[in-house]
Amino acid sequence: MRSTSRTEAFPAHTPTASQIFTTVLSHGPLTRSEIAGRTRLSAAAVTKAVRPLIEVGYLLEDVDEDARQSSLGRPANPVRVDGGRALFIGVKMTGDELIAVLTDLTCRIWVARHVPLTSRDPQAVLTSTAALVQELLTEADGFGVRVQGLGIAVSGDVDRADGVVRYSPFLEWRDVPLAELAALTTGLPVTVDNDVRALTVAEQWFGAGVGLSDFAVVTVGAGIGCGLVVHGQVVSGAHGVSGEIGHVAIDPSGPLCHCGNRGCVEAIASDSAIVARVREVTGVQVADAAQALDLAHDGDPGAREVYARAGEAIGRGIATVANLLGPERVIISGEGLAAYDLFAEQIRDTFAAAAFGSAARCDVQTRPLPFEEWARGAAATAIQSFITSDTG
Repeated sequence: MRSTSRTEAFPAHTPTASQIFTTVLSHGPLTRSEIAGRTRLSAAAVTKAVRPLIEVGYLLEDVDEDARQSSLGRPANPVRVDGGRALFIGVKMTGDELIAVLTDLTCRIWVARHVPLTSRDPQAVLTSTAALVQELLTEADGFGVRVQGLGIAVSGDVDRADGVVRYSPFLEWRDVPLAELAALTTGLPVTVDNDVRALTVAEQWFGAGVGLSDFAVVTVGAGIGCGLVVHGQVVSGAHGVSGEIGHVAIDPSGPLCHCGNRGCVEAIASDSAIVARVREVTGVQVADAAQALDLAHDGDPGAREVYARAGEAIGRGIATVANLLGPERVIISGEGLAAYDLFAEQIRDTFAAAAFGSAARCDVQTRPLPFEEWARGAAATAIQSFITSDTG
């Protein structure tokens, strides 16, 4: 087990310094005047925060030769984050697999690993996680860079503040103090969050949400999830639950959902719901989502109708988000996008019909992402915690 003494405290000790660093992280390279403009801080405040970050190597100052040659005064050199200054590990836990990545400070993936789970028992999963983390710590040693934190992403009801998995349907966990247990077994500072919220953090800081104050990430696949950013903040909810559009009931007489209600978006549009309905409608005993997808692509009318219905459910769920929060953008992602050609039209049409007024102007876009991106999202939460933990 590694000692937490291997990690160091991030030197941005104030909210202002953290804000400045985060701005450069997401938008850099930036000159000091550009940082001041984006953060609405004074030039003096920016200079005061940037100087120690450069001294300890978290920020680098680039020499702008054009500015040096054309300026009569001091050149406006841009500063950028040194991604290789610190490394982070992200782990996405599913019901049957661990996906882990080693990333740098800018959340670029350096190493990726997949390990099957033979048991969903929390202790067995923790043992496998610790072994996987140890592998990546060894990789980090080879790069000569310290790992400063571990992020873990889990589906379901996750309380990030307490580091507790309240309920995860795919792992069949209830009230597991995952952050505490993982810290004990790995020796690293640990951040645990819902997997969709973690993916949303990655999109906000490093992806399609950079520069947007209000947007949503909707994921389709094993479940239907939604991460929300409102006024620049990822919404966690008072009790760790938010954005659960998968459990918005759109058909009171619809199929039973695992949450106990009927007609939820997830009960119609998740992979398992689609597979069950395809079997029922076609009489073909498809084994999984891949076989259901193949049947629909082969032109089976019953299977294609199931996917069309799923698209309508997803479109209505997205419209609900747009009507309630008015986001600038909704990003659709997840493994379920493999079927996007089968339900894209229904998503668009249902969204347009159900979105109220100007909410229909929301930019709805798809962003297919490899499964490692979920683990990258977990790493993003660890980066976020590292940057902001000492700036209360």
